[in-house]
Formats: sequence, C-alpha cells, structure tokens
Amino acid sequence: MNQSIEALPINQQSDLLLTQGYIVLRNLIDEALITKIKNQLSPYLQQKLMGRNDFEGFSSERVYALLAKAPALAAIIEHPQVIELLNQLLPANYLLSANLAINIHPGETVQSWHRDDTAGGMIPLPRPHLGISTIWALDDFTAYNGATEILPGSHQWQDNHPVKESDSIKITMPAGSVLIFLGNMLHRGGANTSTTARLAVTPQYCMPWLRQIENMVLAVPPETAVQYSSRIQAMLGYSVTDPGFMGYVNGVHPKRLINRHYQGRKARGMKS
Repeated sequence: MNQSIEALPINQQSDLLLTQGYIVLRNLIDEALITKIKNQLSPYLQQKLMGRNDFEGFSSERVYALLAKAPALAAIIEHPQVIELLNQLLPANYLLSANLAINIHPGETVQSWHRDDTAGGMIPLPRPHLGISTIWALDDFTAYNGATEILPGSHQWQDNHPVKESDSIKITMPAGSVLIFLGNMLHRGGANTSTTARLAVTPQYCMPWLRQIENMVLAVPPETAVQYSSRIQAMLGYSVTDPGFMGYVNGVHPKRLINRHYQGRKARGMKS
C-alpha cells in the first residue's frame, strides 16, 4: 500500500482494522503534548512500585487511575481520529474500560500472550470484538526496548489455535504514534534488551454493556471527573445507555453526581 494509513478515509481504516486486527497511525500527537503527559506522570514513575507479578512485569512500572493523576491524557483518550474509528467499530455509549501507563525498563522479559476483551472467558472464541484497545507511544518503540508484539489475524482464531512465535510482529513506531487493535487480538509487551525505558499509555474501550476492567467511577470520582469533557465523563461511566437506563444511580442519571442541576434526557419514567 503506497498511501499511508493516516491518509485513508475512515471507512477504509476501519475495514483494514477489522481485516488484519490492527492499524498503526503515526505521529498523531506532538512533542509538546508528549512532554506535558510525561511531566504529569513523572511523580508516579520513580521505580518505587514495580510490577507485582510476571504479567505486570517485575521490571515494569504500571500507573492506574490515570485521569485522577494526569489530566493531559484526556487529549489522547478522545483524540478525534481515534474517536472516529471507535464510532465506526463500537455501538453508541461505549465505555473507557482501562487506562494505564506502562513503563518497561531494561531487563524486562517478554509478557505472555493475551487478549484485552476476554469478558471473563464467558463468550467462546471465535467471536466479534467486544472492545478496541489503543497503545500510545510516548517513547519511540524499537525492536529492542519492549515494543508491543502482536499476532495478526488472531482475532479470528479459536481458543485452541496454536501460537507460532514466528508469526508475531513487533510494532515499531515513533513517539506520538498509536497502535489501535481489536480487543480480541493476541498481543504482549516485548522484552526490553536496550539500555533505556519505554513508556506507553493504553486507553482501552469496550461495549456499553460490558463491565469495565478498571472501576472508572471509583478511580475517577465525581469531584475529579467534573474537569473533563462530557464525552470523557460518559466513557468513564457517568452516563446511561440510550435507549434504556443501564448505569443509573439511585434512580437518576449518574451525571447528577457531577452536576446536581443536570437536566438530561428522560427515559421510561426515570428522571435524568
């Protein structure tokens, strides 16, 4: 393909994503935003809280509840090009399922293969995706510093499909780029055999009826969520399904926790 993926119409980007399971959009955010995010994350990346198990990575740092710690991340969570794709690939009222920073230090070993939208193992494979994951590179992803590895086409596999390491590819991309992939595609963090750390942030989105991986309304309580856009508030869970009212609190719209004067829609007799 001679034309860059970034230049393709949104419907072609989504078709490519559905076919191969992933796409990479390069250089979507600039150095100024990267620096701002890094500065806000810096207090939590002091190599004091390393991974608690092999999956988290004993030589990796993970920072959770990010919107309670680094407000600048809102710009990537609702980046217009990502939102366009999400709107193509997920139904209305989709949620932010997880949102964490991963800093892979030298000496880290390769992670185990996994899917992000396992749904607790309750829905057998193969099946349609239940979510979309993104991984934003805040440092260059190289073949040696822990770049994410993927198994293209694995979103169409059954549970017992054999995994061949030779089929995997490393996603190398410059800082400011984003890997977007279906939640049912197998992927893993790579080993870091370099001399520098590799920082990324991974916002993950899911169906509106699926329980979020991170309990967002506790991670980002109303007094913190108030600073964000209505879109991000809704993705955190300060929203209800439409039509319907799944997600209500004490019989009313959860946005009333942020703004008690909120006069949103009415649904089936339930005041919003």
